[in-house]
Amino acid sequence: MGSAAAGGRAPSRERKPPWFRARFPSGQRFEEIRLLLRDRSLHTVCQEARCPNIGECFNSGTATFMILGEICTRACGFCAVTSGRPGAIDQLEPLRLAQSVATLGLDYAVITAVNRDDVPDGGASIFAACIRAIRHRRPGCEVEVLIPDFEGDRDALATVVEARPAVLNHNTETVPELYPRVRPKGRYARSLELLRRVKEIDPAMLTKSGLMVGLGESAEQLHRTFEDLREQGCDLLTVGQYLRPTQKHLPVARYYHPEEFAALREHALALGFAHVESGPLVRSSYHAAEQAAEARRRRGVAAPLPGERAPTA
Repeated sequence: MGSAAAGGRAPSRERKPPWFRARFPSGQRFEEIRLLLRDRSLHTVCQEARCPNIGECFNSGTATFMILGEICTRACGFCAVTSGRPGAIDQLEPLRLAQSVATLGLDYAVITAVNRDDVPDGGASIFAACIRAIRHRRPGCEVEVLIPDFEGDRDALATVVEARPAVLNHNTETVPELYPRVRPKGRYARSLELLRRVKEIDPAMLTKSGLMVGLGESAEQLHRTFEDLREQGCDLLTVGQYLRPTQKHLPVARYYHPEEFAALREHALALGFAHVESGPLVRSSYHAAEQAAEARRRRGVAAPLPGERAPTA
C-alpha cells in the first residue's frame, strides 16, 4: 500500500469525466465514526487511501480498518499510503479494534493492513488476533480480511486462514504485464499462489481479489487475469477505476466508461465468479457484506461460526 497524506504532497488535478460523482463526506454517522477512530488511535484504509466512497460507507456504519500502523514497507506506484520504516507492532491493537467494532455495532467488519515485510510473519498473527478479538467482543460479526502476500510465507497465510475470516481477499491489483511499474515488490505468480493455497487449506472459504483499470492494460490482458483468478478458485471480484493520488504517483492512462465496466462484469460472471462488483468508484470493500452474502447463496457456503477452525491441508 502507499501514503495517506503522502508527506503533504498536493493531490492530483487531473480532470475526471462527468460520471465521477462521489458525494462529499459528511453527516452525523460519518462524524461519529471519524471521531471514534481518532480517539481509539485506529486507522482506516478509507481515510489513508482517500477512498471516494468514504461518506457512503461511514454513514452506513461500515469501515475498512487498517492495522499494523500507517507506514508501509513497500512503495507501489498507485498507492496513497505512506511508505517508509514502520514502528513497532502494537500488540494491543486487536483489543482496541474489537472494542470499536462493538461500539459501532457492526455486523460485518473489513480488516486490511500495510505491508510489514520488516517482521517475520508479515503481521499475520495480528490479523488472526483481530478476527478472534472481534468475535469475542461482537459475537456473530463477520470479518473479511484484505491481506498482503506475506512474501509467500505459507505458515503466515495458514495463521490467518485458520482464524476463519468470512472472506479472504488478496488483490492482484493489475495485469501481470504491468507489475514491474505498478507493484515493483509484488509478484503476480505469488499472488495467484496465495489464493490457490487458501482453497487448499480450507476449500469452503470464500476468496476474493480486485483490480484497478486505467493504468495502460488492454481488455485482453484483463480477461486473461480474470481467467487466472478463476483457475485458483477465486469466488469474488472487484474492478474499479484507478485514480491518481498525487502527481508523484502513476498517471491515469485513461478513464473507463461505465458501459466498459458493465462489459467487464459480464465477462467475469461468465467465467464463473459468484459475484462481481465493477464500476468507476468500486473499491475492494465496497458492498463487502452484500458480496459475501451473494457468494454464499450461489456457492451454498455457510458463514463461519465463531471459534470454528479450518481443516489443515
